Amino acid sequence: MRKSPTIADVARVAGVSKGAVSFALNNRPGVAPATRARILAAAKELGWQPSHRARALSHSQAFALGLVMARPPELLGADPFFPAFIAGVETELAGAGQALVLQVVTGGWEEEAAGYRRLAADGRVDGVFLSDIRHGGDPRLALLEELQLPAVTLQRPDTPSSFPAVTLDDGPGIRAAVEHLAGLGHRRIAHVAGPQQFIHGFGRREAWEAAVRTFGLEPGPSVVGDFTAAGGAAATRRLLWDDTPPSAIVYANDLMAIAGITVAHELGIRIPEDLSVTGFDDTELAGHVHPPLTTVRLDAVGMGRAAARTLLQLVEAGSAESVELPPTELVVRRSTAPPGDPASVGRATSR
Repeated sequence: MRKSPTIADVARVAGVSKGAVSFALNNRPGVAPATRARILAAAKELGWQPSHRARALSHSQAFALGLVMARPPELLGADPFFPAFIAGVETELAGAGQALVLQVVTGGWEEEAAGYRRLAADGRVDGVFLSDIRHGGDPRLALLEELQLPAVTLQRPDTPSSFPAVTLDDGPGIRAAVEHLAGLGHRRIAHVAGPQQFIHGFGRREAWEAAVRTFGLEPGPSVVGDFTAAGGAAATRRLLWDDTPPSAIVYANDLMAIAGITVAHELGIRIPEDLSVTGFDDTELAGHVHPPLTTVRLDAVGMGRAAARTLLQLVEAGSAESVELPPTELVVRRSTAPPGDPASVGRATSR
């Protein structure tokens, strides 16, 4: 196996000391411009690459950032937000010579806390991303302060936090979806919500209820799902089997909305003639289902990139400002239309 070139090899080819090579390759002062150019040319000729392990030891840094996910592993692949978010993070980290350490825990708060403690104790990461911020107080904030581990939160916690946040207002998108449906003539607009222990699940439900009341309507029934296809399907069946089923459903993410469309098809309910549906996320699949899904656009890749830049700055400089991303917006496709005969939904579900 071919041995990777070392600093000693670069020094030999450039005709300088190893110390001069180290200074030049780390862009430190004390090396003449002509000598620096000769060293860089020798490194390029040999195909020399920096050793992240050596770099970490010399700087007392891990050159890695962490993401602890307290979700079953099988759900991570099903939720399209996280692959897109991670893609955004990796785009920034690759250019900065950093790595992402992903840790999945499934055993509740004690296992999750132990995961953060291991990352801090082992020095495996220089900071972490906090996703799925808990509504009503997130215990991870105090834990990370205790561990002195830098963090960036995805959305602003609803209790005091010393960490910068990357925020995106879900409200405008949800309000636009309700306004669109009300403008089409819908009067019974239901909601399939995300988990209410998460700020984004709770906030989207609040935005739906406030928007419905703004148009002088009583909020239709709301059923809590879990952001999965199975959860969305089960919630949709509950709504459609109701004695007075809704004429429109606002879903808290695309995955549940697409599952809801499938359930409606199975029950003989036409989309959008009998039932209008909106989603949230504008995932790639949203434009390719039948019919194409009206949904709220959220830039998960952009959120990942912004979170990575913010956390890198926090680790490097010791402080970073919070970032507010452009608000969500509605993308209208063919899953919404004026309401049809309400009795048609009842007839279909009674077959």
